[in-house]
Amino acid sequence: MTFDSTVLLIENTVSLQVTYASVLRQNGYQVTTAGTAAAGLASFRETAPQAVIIDLALPDRDGIDLMTELLALSPATPIIVITANGSTSLAVEAMRAGAHDFLVKPFDEQRLLNAVGNAVAAGSLAGMTETADRAPPSPGDFVGSSAAMAQVYARIRSVARSMAPVFITGESGTGKELCAEAIHRLSSRAPKPFVTLSCGAIPSDLLESELFGHLKGSFPGAITERTGAAAAADGGTLFLDEICELDTAVQAKLLKFVQTSTIQPVGSNRPRKVNVRIICATNHDPAQAIRMGQLRQDLYYRLHVVPLHMPPLRDRGADVIEIAERALARMSEEEGRRFRGLSDEAAALFRFYAWPGNVRELLNVIRQVVVMHDGREVTPAMLPPELTEAPVKPNLTGAPRPATSKVEIGAILGRPLAEAERMIIEATIAMHGGSITRAARVLEVAPSTLYRKIEAWQAREGRAQGDRANGGEEG
Repeated sequence: MTFDSTVLLIENTVSLQVTYASVLRQNGYQVTTAGTAAAGLASFRETAPQAVIIDLALPDRDGIDLMTELLALSPATPIIVITANGSTSLAVEAMRAGAHDFLVKPFDEQRLLNAVGNAVAAGSLAGMTETADRAPPSPGDFVGSSAAMAQVYARIRSVARSMAPVFITGESGTGKELCAEAIHRLSSRAPKPFVTLSCGAIPSDLLESELFGHLKGSFPGAITERTGAAAAADGGTLFLDEICELDTAVQAKLLKFVQTSTIQPVGSNRPRKVNVRIICATNHDPAQAIRMGQLRQDLYYRLHVVPLHMPPLRDRGADVIEIAERALARMSEEEGRRFRGLSDEAAALFRFYAWPGNVRELLNVIRQVVVMHDGREVTPAMLPPELTEAPVKPNLTGAPRPATSKVEIGAILGRPLAEAERMIIEATIAMHGGSITRAARVLEVAPSTLYRKIEAWQAREGRAQGDRANGGEEG
């Protein structure tokens, strides 16, 4: 078997260099070796390898520093780092700096071949993607073009080619599973299975079996043999949702699996090697979960190699309108309705609502509207009370602007008209418990008028705050 793929091996221990190179050559790879960082850098420039293996303990230079320079020269080249047992913190640091995978000594032949095979495949995929499309669209099934999501898309593309575990955080309904699926689809593992295990939806006494499988008769009720999620994902990606809900006893076995890539089904005495990438997610604060004893700290450090945070919908600006109208078009077609978009007033309500349930809540609202109403536009009358009567969101400084339910005539006299208008509007909103819709009825204006005014006030306050901060720095 000939892969015609060149691998650069930078390892200063001669005996290990010979061993690793021999294994790779026997399996069809062309191997160039170097014993120092300087020699490795020169070989990298000359051979343009498909993958690089770097031992972090080099005699003439820090391994991570060398890796950073290599990635600056060729960002698409996957790099595998080697570290000694007990120095996994260095491996984690390397992964965060851009390494594709890491090997902890001692490792077996198959682990080396798996790492190199995945790295070469990922490098080829990255090269084809870059050539075919210099500005790829949003990955997966995401909708939205806000700055917050642009950062998420870039992060997904960056980590997809890696083998490192990814730890996704974010509120419920922000799209953590969509994120995991997007990473899998853009990775070299895309042809292999993507398997999801919801740790919070399975009884604790069945979790081990669901994760690692069981043999027939291994416990009461085990009437057939079962393949667990880890084995089902072999070669692909295992997504562990709600990781903080995983029973602590099972967490210990998961930790062993992460460390050894070995599973042992319930009732079996024969361990089995599997090759999976782990992505996990939680809507909890991991640090708090560790303090409360819900999440093992050692497991957290093994899984929290590449962090990725999904922003809440309220921080995604106009994405809420884009998502709503895309969902409206799809659901209208499904239900045989005529909707074509949101009215200005409805769009204003969507834009300013805080969406505690995030995208999941938004889609639920759209579904309710489409099922219960019909028309060309979605109007405020079609929306549930939690939207039409919701208090306005906080301003850009993060705290609600103080307002009273009464405005004394003396406080208004002598003030500019725009300032007096604002005082009256804010007092009316406060009088009606923060409801923009009710205040608009009293003031005899459209709710969208009030929302536009509030947005303009917040924008001015944000600019003023920025100007003050810049002025303070310059001073």
